[in-house]
Amino acid sequence: MTKDRILKNARIVLRDEVVTGSVRVADGIIQSIDHGPCNATGAEDLNNDYLLPGFVELHTDNLEQELEPRPGVFWPDPIGAVLAHDNTMAGAGVTTVLDAVSLGEYHDGPNRSEMMAMSLRALGRARATGVLRADHRLHLRCEFSDPKVLDMLLPHIDDPELMLVSLMDHTPGQRQFTDTDKYRKYYKKGWSDEEFAEIANRLRATQEACAADNRLSIVALCRERHLPMASHDDTLAEHVAQAVAEGIAISEFPTTVEAARLAREAGIRIVMGGPNLVRGGSHSGNVSARHLAEAGLLDIISSDYVPGSLVAGAFALHRRLGFSLPEAVARISANPAQAVGLSDRGSIACGLRADLVRVREIEGVPAVLRTWAVGCSGTLEITTKNAA
Repeated sequence: MTKDRILKNARIVLRDEVVTGSVRVADGIIQSIDHGPCNATGAEDLNNDYLLPGFVELHTDNLEQELEPRPGVFWPDPIGAVLAHDNTMAGAGVTTVLDAVSLGEYHDGPNRSEMMAMSLRALGRARATGVLRADHRLHLRCEFSDPKVLDMLLPHIDDPELMLVSLMDHTPGQRQFTDTDKYRKYYKKGWSDEEFAEIANRLRATQEACAADNRLSIVALCRERHLPMASHDDTLAEHVAQAVAEGIAISEFPTTVEAARLAREAGIRIVMGGPNLVRGGSHSGNVSARHLAEAGLLDIISSDYVPGSLVAGAFALHRRLGFSLPEAVARISANPAQAVGLSDRGSIACGLRADLVRVREIEGVPAVLRTWAVGCSGTLEITTKNAA
């Protein structure tokens, strides 16, 4: 931990260009960016590796994976799970993370409610320790087809760490699961045709009874508090039209080109998953993130369920699709920061937080070698070890 640091001989990825030079940091703030050689005593030599702004993650499922490493198996030490999650995010270059917590039970019964309560308690206790390396904020994902969703949301709607609320509906036949066979494949429950028909009919009836009113109430709560909202898995033109009418700012994982195109025309930011981008396609058969990127319909990359897909996704845009490196990196830093109103980070620029990531391409694979993040004390903290 130090209050003053100079990083030299780096390929610095700025907002509009890549320059070779040095960055000087004091009290957790970028003080200067200098081109060319640096002879300052004590400066750390990055040996021509890339220096990127710290990554800003709007939607990660990684915390839930740490809390429930196997279906129905909850880790007995929730704070330990948060610390492990924090290590993973920092090691992947993420310096600001909106931990996505789901509100809604679907067909999972009380496990989903238990996961929500466990996640929020553990995050609060872990923040209080002062040892978290990334800046952990909150993203509440509201399953508005669940009759209990408002009861789950209301105690947390004024949480000072809450930065994003998303609206989702995973009812069979809706949005991501317009094709109900995708629903069966995704949840891997081994239902017989008769069992699935009974479950689907029950969920549809529940959705019809409460979804519209729940969505109206959630939107009203967010608008009163000026909280950014995201619409999840927009598929049809009517989904986007509804999002526009509600003042939705972000379209998370649109499933079709039409939905993405309409979102763009309405000025809504489009988020796609890093795993989809890196793999070259959606695991659930929806639109390819690469296809949207090529069409100019991708603003933000989310790591979703693979934290390392942020840096991999940005370099895939650069190496495979011809984006400039600053354009690609903005999709994991400046763009997500702007989407939720974090104006003090997301770029390497004087006066901004010194959230920085050292990256080296190893056999064509971008590897995060070191992450620096501004801690609560305003100092510069090293989060991962330097690689020689």
